[in-house]
Amino acid sequence: MGILDGIVEWIAEQVMNLLDLITTSVLGALGCDMSTFLRYFPAAESMYRIFVALAIGLVLLNWIWQIFKNFGLIAGIEAEDPVKLSSRSILFIVLIFSCEQITALALSIAGTPYSWILDSNLPPLNFADFNSVLLTILGVCANGSVALIALILVLILAWNYVKLLFEAAERYILLGVLVYTAPVAFSMGSSQTTSNIFRAWCRMFAGQLFLLLMNAWCLRLFTSMVGSFLANPLSL
Repeated sequence: MGILDGIVEWIAEQVMNLLDLITTSVLGALGCDMSTFLRYFPAAESMYRIFVALAIGLVLLNWIWQIFKNFGLIAGIEAEDPVKLSSRSILFIVLIFSCEQITALALSIAGTPYSWILDSNLPPLNFADFNSVLLTILGVCANGSVALIALILVLILAWNYVKLLFEAAERYILLGVLVYTAPVAFSMGSSQTTSNIFRAWCRMFAGQLFLLLMNAWCLRLFTSMVGSFLANPLSL
């Protein structure tokens, strides 16, 4: 069993080293800053102007359509008040031009608690040490092929932690999509008939910021637990 134990121990060590590498890469990239998103998706910034032009076109098209519908009021066709419609259209055209600054302000506000979470002091953490600590504990508590049991536990830990990391990365990518398609969502607020789409986008944008904060909080809780465990592996 010595050769098998050595192979299993080597596999577990490589898994933990890979997990340590993924943790460093993902946590360093995530946040409420879109610089990482633009680094991997540079076309989003250039295509942003296309969405601004599309949004203004949608506002003007809706304004013309609603004005045209006012001529059919006698026939019982419902239409918005032209004065209110014009005011809303002008307001949201201004908001579309200022959309980049508005989303940047929201990201900076959400980025403050995010940086607090990431900058909080935690016990020193190295996932590669987890396997050796686990082998020591199992060697005291169990008989037989201790390395095989440790490998199973390490794989379970690694799989669940990687899923949490990729969920946080998915939240970040979705947030970037919401930010760089925001002008189209703002264009929906210029009319009462489509304003519910704009409100739904606002709720989704705020929800993604909150979920990104919660993902960072959960990751930090998990790493603090592992760091404390490595510091005092046999304490209850």
